[in-house]
Amino acid sequence: MKADNIRVAFVLPGQHRVCRGAEVAFESVAAELARIPGVSVTLFGSGDPREGTPYKFVHIGNIPREKFEKFPHFPVFRSEYVWEEATFIPGLVARYRPSDFDIAVTCSFPFMNWALQILRDRRHRAPAQIFVTQNGDHAMQARTSEYRWFGCEGLVCTNPDFFERNRERWNCRLIPNGVDPTLFSPGPSERKLFGLPEGVPVAMMVSALIESKRVADGIRAAAKVPDLHLVVCGDGPERENVQALGSELMPGRFHPRTLPREQMPKMYRSADIFLHMSLIESSANAYIEALASGLPIVTHDRHVTRWTIGETGVLVDATDISAVADGLVAALGRRSPADVAARRDLAENRFSWAGIAREYHGFFCDVLKAGNRGAAG
Repeated sequence: MKADNIRVAFVLPGQHRVCRGAEVAFESVAAELARIPGVSVTLFGSGDPREGTPYKFVHIGNIPREKFEKFPHFPVFRSEYVWEEATFIPGLVARYRPSDFDIAVTCSFPFMNWALQILRDRRHRAPAQIFVTQNGDHAMQARTSEYRWFGCEGLVCTNPDFFERNRERWNCRLIPNGVDPTLFSPGPSERKLFGLPEGVPVAMMVSALIESKRVADGIRAAAKVPDLHLVVCGDGPERENVQALGSELMPGRFHPRTLPREQMPKMYRSADIFLHMSLIESSANAYIEALASGLPIVTHDRHVTRWTIGETGVLVDATDISAVADGLVAALGRRSPADVAARRDLAENRFSWAGIAREYHGFFCDVLKAGNRGAAG
């Protein structure tokens, strides 16, 4: 294999089936990597092939996580995500040929990480496994229970906190998530398409409806701002609680939506401000999509968000509902052409998927040149 000829596999159950942050990130990076000369890319997921993708897609059936929302949680099956992952493994074993790849990429633990360690030439540790911290870095940090068996040759840290915590133990590279700035951009509102009223301020949340995303507190904060409407785009096990709270606190002003990926750029353009309530976030695609769309972002003030959006957003203590409400009001006043241009420039110059993919490619090359000898764990 020449140094610039790399065969890459991205392995994640939800690819081509769901529109979540990790899946969007992998599919976007894969598409840009496949356009680099000498790089061939294959995605393994539970969706279906799409026409026009520059990479190969391999369908592997599984049971989606929604079916497991009421299943018991216990080690190792700590969430519905792990149950889903376990059902993906038999099909992966049948369809995945390690000898076809030099690099295998995932962000899912435990079963995906373990499978990719087992399904390879153990003598040469090939293909090299790259793990991405799309879902956090707990597996890399913990030393007990199933986390003792985490391993990889290269760790992509999606924010600087993860990088600082893991750089001494793992072969790390700091690479955030990104955006397609030709797809997500400022433009005319299309509220009629989404059943939203004209002439009123609209805040937008894009989030899985799970407890850690704190969507309920976002509703509580938005409800404090007179005349503000709130659109929540997402789905998850908290859907009924979110719907009930929104209807109670914001009657006529709360708009839950579950949209296909291709409509999201229009949805961003139909909003005035973006709200994200997570206290801990790996590298939210939604931040950067909002940034590229020119929206002022209201989110929790922490090192990672300051590193990501700099002075372009409104950073608050998201545990203080009144402070979030004040932040929403402040954000409505930060929509001048100069404000929009500053956000747009940041998205284009720092977070385009094409640039992010080149960083992945450089890291892959470095891992392979090192002889697939990353930290053993």
